[in-house]
This record gives sequence, structure tokens and C-alpha cells, in this order.
Amino acid sequence: MQEIKEKLNKLKKEKNAVILAHIYQLPEIQDIADFVGDSLDLSRKAAETGADAIVFCGVHFMAETAAILSPQKKILIPDANAGCPMADMITAEKLREYKKRYDNPFTVAYVNTSAGVKAESDICCTSSNAVNVLKSVESETKDSDIIFVPDRNLGSYAEKMSGRKIVVWNGFCPTHNNMLPEMLLKAKKEHPEAEVLVHPECRPEVVGLADFALSTGGMCKYVRASSKKEFIIGTETGILYKLQKENPDKKFYPVSSLAVCPNMKKITLAKVLDVLDNMKNIVTVPDDIREKAYAPIKRMLEVNA
Repeated sequence: MQEIKEKLNKLKKEKNAVILAHIYQLPEIQDIADFVGDSLDLSRKAAETGADAIVFCGVHFMAETAAILSPQKKILIPDANAGCPMADMITAEKLREYKKRYDNPFTVAYVNTSAGVKAESDICCTSSNAVNVLKSVESETKDSDIIFVPDRNLGSYAEKMSGRKIVVWNGFCPTHNNMLPEMLLKAKKEHPEAEVLVHPECRPEVVGLADFALSTGGMCKYVRASSKKEFIIGTETGILYKLQKENPDKKFYPVSSLAVCPNMKKITLAKVLDVLDNMKNIVTVPDDIREKAYAPIKRMLEVNA
């Protein structure tokens, strides 16, 4: 571990590179990253960094988003097969066909989508700013049919919290959707003093049992500021490492220990070292798609979480 860290530090200097890691990554990946955050945090960091190369420890759509925002930088993904089942539930072609059903469609694309889908959209959002994104377009969408892709659970939550009527695509995150109300009720019974924080990608009936629905970054901020000492966490279990590391005096319990994203866990230290050493697995987006996808992503970044 120490030897790999030393090699990575040397390579980062040589190649003017940074390592960004999502909160769901393995502990050892989080430990070697220059920055750990949720998808909105990482999008902003990718755009702001002065590095020539970014090793993006996350799934493919995240690295693709970084490539759209920073075409002059080399975006490397440690495992080219680290995909997202939810992102695969919508394609640019399917979205184009779907929009034809409506006279005046306006598409909000969750950042968990391909570059092609983003290019067909009007604005993107993340789980942390989906509600505010819907509110931000209120005046221009009064006569529009707002289409939200691809997550039905986040879409349902954003619709409820924003008061906007939207049409929701029938996609979902398997890891979050597999968390059931009975799992949360069991955790609450076992830890009656714990506050319940769940991700809005969870089913509405799970969100309804929680104290708060928050993005992964939102959970980290909330816990840091809270005087509470125990928390039940309803999202991918990778977040528990960061929460415990930042809050050693507090206790965290997962809604389900089975809430593991297999794609996030494909990235290992050896793969990070390999892509940086050999400058391989470079993620690129064709110019025509990149130019169209840039505008909705930029609009997303201008909306506060």
C-alpha cells in the first residue's frame, strides 16, 4: 500500500495529474485520492483543476462528464468496464423517440446518463440539486412537458419537493432500489436513537420512513454539522468509510450491508497505478456530442445544490 502510494505521488508530479474518487469507492481508493466527493462535487473539481490529467475513480458516465467539461485534459478511468446500470436504461435514441410524444418537451437529465443522452437534454441535475434545478427552470417551462430521465425514484422525490409536475422515465439504481421498507424498519428497531438519512434514489416508501433524503455529499455535510451521535444510512455502503473517518465519535449503521455497487468496486489500487503509469483508458467524447452536452451540464453547475 505504501509503495503504491509513493509510486502514485511520483507519477502525479511527473504527469501533472490528480486523482478524483467518488464516495462509493473502496477505502484504499479514497485514501489515495486528492479529492473525494459526490458526482456534483467531482464535476466541479474536474472543471476547476489545473491538472493535465485526471484519474477518475468512479463509473463511466462520471469520467465522460469530466471529459465534456475539460476536453483539453486527459481523463483516465481505472476500469473501462465500470458502468452504471441505471445510465444504461436510457439511450439518446430512446429519448429522442420519447420526446416526440409531447408538443413542447423540456428534458431534465440526471447526471447518471451517457453523453449522448445529455446532448439530447435541456439541463442536467444531480441528486443534490435536482429539486433546485426544477425550480430554476420554472418560468421557461410553464407550458412545457418536463421529462425527467432516467431515475423514477429521484424524479418522484424531485417532483414532490419542487411542486413541479413532471413525466418520469421508468429507470432506477439497482443498489438503491433494492433497499426495502422492512430493511429500514428493522434498522430503526435495532437503533431507535439513530437519525435516518437515505438517498433520494431509494424507493418513495423508503424515503417516506427517513428523517431526511440527502445526496451522498449532503449526508456528509449534514453529519458533520449534526449534534446527533447515531445515524442509519440508506445508500451505497462505501460512504460509511468516509463518514466514520470524518466523524470518529459517531456511529453509523447501513440500512442494508448488501447495498454495494459492483461497478464502483471494480476500481483497485493496481488499476489506478496502471492507467496513470501507462496513460491508458482515456475517456473521450465526439466533438458533436460534447458540444451539445456541454450546455446542459454547464447549466446544472450554475444551480446551487
